[in-house]
Amino acid sequence: MEPFYIKNIKFSAQTIIEKRLVVRNLLIKKSKNINSGEIVRILNDDVAVLFDLYDTYFLDDYFKKYFRGTLLFSLSTRMTYAAGKTIVLKNLGALKIEDEKYEIRMGVNFFLAYNEIEGEKNVSGIQTKDALEAFQIVFEHELCHLIEFYLFKASSCKQDRFKTLANNIFGHTGIYHSLPTKKEIARKKYDLHVGEHIIFDYQNKKLSGFIHGIKKRATVMVLDKKGSYADKKGNRYMKYYVPLEALKKK
Repeated sequence: MEPFYIKNIKFSAQTIIEKRLVVRNLLIKKSKNINSGEIVRILNDDVAVLFDLYDTYFLDDYFKKYFRGTLLFSLSTRMTYAAGKTIVLKNLGALKIEDEKYEIRMGVNFFLAYNEIEGEKNVSGIQTKDALEAFQIVFEHELCHLIEFYLFKASSCKQDRFKTLANNIFGHTGIYHSLPTKKEIARKKYDLHVGEHIIFDYQNKKLSGFIHGIKKRATVMVLDKKGSYADKKGNRYMKYYVPLEALKKK
């Protein structure tokens, strides 16, 4: 079985900064979609390139040398709280090495919306300067999950083993992020909140309703006798998904 040396990798703070910058510059050079610290377009292939760079510059090509399973990378527009997650099969511990399957999924909206509001954007204890750096550090967090799952068949970022791994390899001092959520953007940029009564244009008509929820877009409920949704008072509503910038307060 391959050596467990990966869990013992440890870099100085300066070395981590230098390696992270090398990875950043090479990703920009190799990617057809990313050409600066701002992320306006990113594909699964870009994440795969990023993984190969991290494997080379931080992990001594560990996964190239020893990994025999399946590793997937994906981007999600539905993730509203977690900026990244690592997905594994429930019976991971019972599988043969070559049957193991892992997926690192990144919540792309956090990075596309990075500049929509001002303020500090801390990720895993590191103050980020732009969307690409934030993306890298979230990805590093998921790499630590991948390493833990691969070596120990279990992972929790709240436990000391994970925190030590993340600090030794990537210099992380925390496990959470303060990247802007759609609810925060709605509140700070548009002064909109759940429950707010608003108006919006729809098919050349002006409709009015209230904000029922905010994820990628606002979920707006509009009174309609033919509506599919009813409240406790018997009022019926139609549901609309509306971009935040299209809403106006009543």
